[in-house]
Amino acid sequence: MVEENKRRKISDMAEDPDSDEEPGEVIESAPPLRVGEERVFNSTGLKKKLLRRGVGFETPECGDEPTVHYVGTLLDGTTFISTRDKGEPFTFKIGQDQVCSGFDQAVLTMKKGEIALFTLPPQLGFGAAGTDGVPPNSFIYFEVELISWITVVDVCKDGGILKRVVKKGEQTGQPGDLDEVKVRYVVTLLDGVTVAESPNEGVEFYLKDGHFCMALPKAIKTMTREEKADLIVQPQYAFGGGVTTLPNGCSPIPPDSALRVALELLSFKPVVDVTNDLKVVKKILKEGEGALTANEGASVIIRYRAMLENGTVFEKKGYDGETSLSFITDEEQVIAGLDRAVATMKKGEKATLTIGHEYGYGSKEVMCDLAVIPPFSTLVYEVEVIDFEKEKAPWEMANHERIEEAGKKKEEGNVLFKNGKYQRAAKKYDKAVDYVSEEGLLGDDVQKLVKSLRVSCWLNGAACSLKLNDYQEAIKLCSKTSRRP
Repeated sequence: MVEENKRRKISDMAEDPDSDEEPGEVIESAPPLRVGEERVFNSTGLKKKLLRRGVGFETPECGDEPTVHYVGTLLDGTTFISTRDKGEPFTFKIGQDQVCSGFDQAVLTMKKGEIALFTLPPQLGFGAAGTDGVPPNSFIYFEVELISWITVVDVCKDGGILKRVVKKGEQTGQPGDLDEVKVRYVVTLLDGVTVAESPNEGVEFYLKDGHFCMALPKAIKTMTREEKADLIVQPQYAFGGGVTTLPNGCSPIPPDSALRVALELLSFKPVVDVTNDLKVVKKILKEGEGALTANEGASVIIRYRAMLENGTVFEKKGYDGETSLSFITDEEQVIAGLDRAVATMKKGEKATLTIGHEYGYGSKEVMCDLAVIPPFSTLVYEVEVIDFEKEKAPWEMANHERIEEAGKKKEEGNVLFKNGKYQRAAKKYDKAVDYVSEEGLLGDDVQKLVKSLRVSCWLNGAACSLKLNDYQEAIKLCSKTSRRP
């Protein structure tokens, strides 16, 4: 990334009329090139004169396939090559020196639509040998217009999957291993024979499950929504040796065949492993608003349908005239899986939750509103967060409110401790201490009350740690009681 940013600095040739710096030998720290200005911009002696500014900030990279018009002339004005005379632009691959090495270097500095005049010394042009129309050891000019370029990505960095970006997608991120994607594709052999094709409406699958061959999920993870790409897939990422016959009636794939894949990422639904053990998984159907989530202690309003894996609805709230469900997160007012998943959601977000029995109703049979939940059932919830209100932070409260809230959290912790819920009790005691930090609490009487409350919470927290066999944490909390408040 550092090298890429540096290169883009080198190639940032937009006009900057406010700059009064003189052009120098190296452009990394120089101002952008003005129209009509010429500059030596690297140690090889390549010169560039900007004739027309391009658009945007992006420039091609090594391996990309630009399309250009260019005119090559000697210093005396004699033209030795011109795509404009032929009436057809030239498409080539950067890094293969299809014209000459200096030509590749020049195009790497350009933006779409830019026109520039480059002066190449012999070592960047055709050297001591020269070429047709160019004498040996000649300086030459290239006037180049960068019309467009196709980005080429070496997906696995070994040449096994090359991706040519035919149409850029939305810049909204790329799918991950757990996500569900919807793609359209046509797979052919290099001779043009079709061997597989998705339905026109596309096909959906989870990336972790794979599809067709290993190349598809690997390439899709480099794409964005609505991106179109052409893949060249070598046999090791296709089907390797042996004849492969697919069930769709298309032609069989001969051994060691490379494939060409026309691929389009129509959409994808992000999937989140809420509990980091794949036992509560959230598939986002609709993104929510803003950046805030209904995390611990938030008062939330949701509507949902709750089903067994076979589709049997056992509970619903907020539909068909029913009241929505209101609850406070991290208070065990709903099953653990629903509680923890909703705490990750934004206002307006819609998601499908898949909740393992460990975070659902466990090993017991439960009678709900509409159906019986068998033991060890995996549950599926379709949830929408209608609204939520986050718990006030200590800095948003007056002193008396902070002390009152700390006392409330302590009492909630005591109830949890008596019920054997030591982890949740410890969290309540930690929150209580957060509310009565020293900052902003003035007066001797107040400080005595605050100190007493903090010490009590530390000792209670240490008792929780002992119950949980976390002796180091217990020692740490007890040691705090001997310090100054």
